[in-house]
Amino acid sequence: MHTVAILGSGKIGAAVAKLLSWSGDYKVTVADMHQRALHRLRESCPDIETVSLDLRDEGRLVELLSGKEMVLSACPFHVNAGIARAALEAGCSYFDLTEDRETTRSIQQIAGDAREGQLFMPQCGLAPGFISILAYQLCRSFDSLDSVKMRVGALPQFPSNMMMYNLTWSTDGLINEYCNPCEAIHENRLTEVLALEGLELFSLDGKNYEAFNTSGGLGTLCETLKGKVRNLNYKTVRYKGHQYLMQFLINELHMGKYREALREILESAIPITLQDVTLIFCTVSGWIDGKLTQRSSARKIYSAEIHGERWSSIQITTAAAICAVVDLKAQGILSGRGFIRQESVPCDAFMANRFGRYYDVSTDGGHEVRIEPIMITRDEEAS
Repeated sequence: MHTVAILGSGKIGAAVAKLLSWSGDYKVTVADMHQRALHRLRESCPDIETVSLDLRDEGRLVELLSGKEMVLSACPFHVNAGIARAALEAGCSYFDLTEDRETTRSIQQIAGDAREGQLFMPQCGLAPGFISILAYQLCRSFDSLDSVKMRVGALPQFPSNMMMYNLTWSTDGLINEYCNPCEAIHENRLTEVLALEGLELFSLDGKNYEAFNTSGGLGTLCETLKGKVRNLNYKTVRYKGHQYLMQFLINELHMGKYREALREILESAIPITLQDVTLIFCTVSGWIDGKLTQRSSARKIYSAEIHGERWSSIQITTAAAICAVVDLKAQGILSGRGFIRQESVPCDAFMANRFGRYYDVSTDGGHEVRIEPIMITRDEEAS
């Protein structure tokens, strides 16, 4: 069996631990300092070993990780560099879910000292993560590229407040996306654009949506495609009207400067929900055999019951993505040394993987996951 440590026992960390443990091929140890979360995990999945540990203590982390093949961080971005340093010293491969650009750059530097076979792979979730794998697969089918547009949204199925939104994942991650600068390529130049700008409207399955710039979703694609594409951008999808209210809250009231207070406001006022849906679509245009051509891929993934538990769509998509790349490493499909970008993952191998199949629009992968292809009709041409 493959030995893995999962750091963080929240909604995503617990989901990752259960998927790997249920597969029967992984011996899973979960570490956290939150006893109640560890207790819930032990009750629902007794095969998982749990350890109470301050994840900021790099010395104790090295002890925990020694002898493990891989460590997966489901922790807030600000502790991930320390975890990566501990992984380097312990000699195990490292994976995380961060959307934070500076954290990714720190891990890329740490990975420069990796041993042979030791991988460092941040950004292994949905966006960044799977969306880069999908986009790069589309890009590879072109002789030359013109534009790449990536759009992702985790939305409540039944929006019932003025923000048309419910909390579905990390509030700190959400605030990062809404406040930090966003990378893009515009007219062949690598640039930064403001979060919450670049608003576009579109209709999908008879519903009105909007999309706008958010930070981190591109992962490392700007570096990979620099000099090869005219325009490249990532935007988050929300129900119409959400961006206006977030602009008012973050920019007009300057709450972007007071992120702790903003987190408290959101978590006290906006309910969480397990009844969500994830929209994923990517459109690439360029030249094939001398003709300007466009190719798109789109899917919709709902919350579902898995092994008798109700999981949100964002739990399913995020946990499945990191489990898939970990499984590809365990199978020897991902190999080498040091830093690995998401777009280095073969999309066909990802989709054929037992965890990656949660993203497959042609099959439910043997699980009760309702997945539907989607048709897109634009009300306004995307910027």
